[in-house]
Amino acid sequence: MPTNFTVVPVEDDSSNNGASAAAASAASAAAEESKPVSFDNIFQEAKSVDSIQELHPGDESQRETTPFLISDDDGQISYDGKNMALFEEEMDSTPMVASLLNKLANYTNLTQGVREHEEAEDGNRRAPVVVQSLNILGVILFLRLTWIVGAAGILGSFAIVSMCCICTLLTAISMSAIATNGVVPAGGSYYMISRSLGPEFGGAVGLCFYLGTTFAGSLYILGTIEILLIYIVPTATVFKDNTEDAKNNNMRVYGTCCLLLMALVVFVGVKYVNKLALVFLSCVILSIMATYAGAIKTLIEPPDVCLLGNRSLKNEMFEKCAKVEIIKNRTVPTKLWDIFCDSHYPNATCDEYFTLNNLTEIQAIPGLLSGVIKENLWSNYGPARQVIEKQNQPSVPAPTPKTDKEQNYVFSDIATFFTLRFLVLFVLVMFQNPCLFGESIKRTPVIGVLAWPSPWVIVIGSFFSCCGAGLQSLTGAPRLLQAIARDGIIPFLQVFGHGKANGEPTWALLLTVGICEIGILIASLDDVAPILSMFFLMCYLFVNLACAVQTLLCTPNWRPRFKFYHWTLSFLGMSLSLSLMFICSWYYALVAVVIAGCIYKYIEYRGAVKEWGDGIRGLSLNAARFALIHLEEAPLHTKNWRPQLLVLCKLDSDLAVKHPRLLSFTSQLKAGKGLTIVCSVLEGTYMTHKEDAKTGEQNLKKAMTAEKMKGFSHVVVSSSLRDGFSIMIQSAGLGGMKHNAVLMAWPAGWKQAQDSSARKNFIETVRETTSAHQALLVAKNIDRFPDNQERLKEGTIDVWWIVHDGGLLMLLPFLLMQHKVWRKCRMRIFTVAQMDDNSIQMKKDLETFLYHLRLDAVVEVVEMVGHDISAFTYEKTLMMEQRSQMLKQMQLSRTEREREYNVHNLMQPSKSITVSGMHNVLRFRASLMYHVVP
Repeated sequence: MPTNFTVVPVEDDSSNNGASAAAASAASAAAEESKPVSFDNIFQEAKSVDSIQELHPGDESQRETTPFLISDDDGQISYDGKNMALFEEEMDSTPMVASLLNKLANYTNLTQGVREHEEAEDGNRRAPVVVQSLNILGVILFLRLTWIVGAAGILGSFAIVSMCCICTLLTAISMSAIATNGVVPAGGSYYMISRSLGPEFGGAVGLCFYLGTTFAGSLYILGTIEILLIYIVPTATVFKDNTEDAKNNNMRVYGTCCLLLMALVVFVGVKYVNKLALVFLSCVILSIMATYAGAIKTLIEPPDVCLLGNRSLKNEMFEKCAKVEIIKNRTVPTKLWDIFCDSHYPNATCDEYFTLNNLTEIQAIPGLLSGVIKENLWSNYGPARQVIEKQNQPSVPAPTPKTDKEQNYVFSDIATFFTLRFLVLFVLVMFQNPCLFGESIKRTPVIGVLAWPSPWVIVIGSFFSCCGAGLQSLTGAPRLLQAIARDGIIPFLQVFGHGKANGEPTWALLLTVGICEIGILIASLDDVAPILSMFFLMCYLFVNLACAVQTLLCTPNWRPRFKFYHWTLSFLGMSLSLSLMFICSWYYALVAVVIAGCIYKYIEYRGAVKEWGDGIRGLSLNAARFALIHLEEAPLHTKNWRPQLLVLCKLDSDLAVKHPRLLSFTSQLKAGKGLTIVCSVLEGTYMTHKEDAKTGEQNLKKAMTAEKMKGFSHVVVSSSLRDGFSIMIQSAGLGGMKHNAVLMAWPAGWKQAQDSSARKNFIETVRETTSAHQALLVAKNIDRFPDNQERLKEGTIDVWWIVHDGGLLMLLPFLLMQHKVWRKCRMRIFTVAQMDDNSIQMKKDLETFLYHLRLDAVVEVVEMVGHDISAFTYEKTLMMEQRSQMLKQMQLSRTEREREYNVHNLMQPSKSITVSGMHNVLRFRASLMYHVVP
């Protein structure tokens, strides 16, 4: 089937024979390439003549002169006697529908570098398991798990592991739901959060997650160096002093070298990283299997641990677990005696604890039947952490455990959860409690004691595990930063969106290495762990929040293929993540929240405007709908009344705002924080002026932005200005958010103009506004009003209060005086008294009224001749009395009287309110004058 068509006219006979001939001609030409095929003939071949009737010459129906809705050449080209046909320009070998389905099925918005990365992972199902298993089964398992068990006991250890794994499991469920609701390109968690909660949340949490992933690289590198210098090659230290500073400096030197080597591997190509990941994971799995196998072997030959009283000793500087030993019938002090006493002689002064307690040697792994599980049931804090001190050096260090683990997929989450639980159980039921803190078994990892055939299996496995996790962090963090930079939501990061020709994030990798070096310079695995824990937990929190928001909003595009989720699970994961943040370290949590908040406000203020159909926008739409329905249900109270302005603005021939000062005056009135709708009308038909309407609306938005106005703009195309403004007065707004006042400019030069349409439109607009029971504000000489950059250092705002209007005349100058332009002006209120009125009493009453209204104004009473002010009032009163008496005599119902009253009002001249910037004109009708006196 052709994919491109051109419509061309073909001849059509008026008789059936002609139609048959045309059908035969079309059939014979169908075999030829690029020939027109008549729609009429196609319909005849489909036998649909009964449902589709062709108009022939001689029918009563008149044929259109052109088949197009819009034509600039009406009457010049006639298509009488012709049909519209499809001209086949080109033919594709693939049908149109099949081609479309093929593109949809193979759709991807991944960049070239990301596609290569995905292909190098050798299958999306296996890669997450490899990556997350390396992250979990490394530093946490081999270096810190036994310390957690020794400090927290069996109940505490199970509680810690369970809370962390449940948190990551719930996050994995939420993430699976989001990931299966469409295609997720590079960025992972950032993409899910940003497309679900908006660019502000996505950018803030995405950058925090990037920092967490980068510091995770530092953590794994520090773990690698710790294994290297403590367990593999202790003699390779650069700084030989046995001090904390020397140890930290060794970590910095070797950590920096390891970081540069890993960065070089990542820079060369991600495919090598993914190939090494499988090797590293194989070593980890073999190490865990060796641990299970060695549990049986160590029951036969358990290692011994030296205890002084109930405290374990570092087994690295002595061989005999005794104070003295007998050599050739002589009592000789041991190495321990030299450590705890000041001399080698029996009368030496020794440590008090060493003197009062005996040395004993116990089995480190007595086994399950020994009842050791009862000893390890409860936590063991306090003295067990600081065993014996000699020269201000603790015999056993007390590091802070890292309880947060990053899991992203359900399978790897469940697998590592059970692995950790079983290893916790193994350690608890087989080790003596004093042995669980680390260095009492000749500087061998506690897990390594269980390994078979040698502890080196655990040492090598943990070393490669930390190396693999560090490489994965250095691979993922730059791509996450590149995804954020390419979205353009943070302007100063856009340079990191570039890289190699194949899309590899070179610049992002350099920044990642620099930040990772900061973590390495900290030189403490236990100090780096809380930093990345906060950032990861914050990411988990917002992933769960995104899933919950999408589920509760029930948006039409929320159709995840992963069905095993629920919004309550997401809220539980969100609450658990937030709790763990403050449980781990409340001050680190506050710092992370402050950083995310600053990034959020920066993106909101300076970031690019993005519309990703996020859940926050959907939440705002639901909240707006609820608020509008709620506002419409209850009547508006007087206390909540505020000017909701409909600004009738004119556009010039270039579709620019004709009176920009009208918008300035509108923004100066917005101290009431009400609704503002700026609209304009174009004469003509929408089909011919739709582009002009869009341009005019954009110009209105630009003018509103220049005046720092918050509101809505709209341009209507109508056959006349009067009808357009009438439509806006009737229909502008929605529900409870409708305007109650109309602001427009006084028509300039209407007396000199020969065309009376301007003044007629103005008068009709006044009458329409009055009929709608809305306030009317007419700004005269609007181009002389001050703009928002001017500052009136002195002057007055004069209000001529002739007929009571409910307080609107006094409210408007009060709102103006809240703006910086009018802030230094004073308000004066002029009222009119007739000759028989008590002017002094009127002034006192008006001052009292203003006092109750809490308005500060100067009151002036102007005395006028009675007929000057009462002419309009008396005439109006007399007419109303006569009309009411006439309606009563006609014996009309109440509904009919109200209808007659409305018709009468429409036929009478309407009241107007005039706002004047420079003229002091007093009209004999209800009027408002603002007189600015410099």
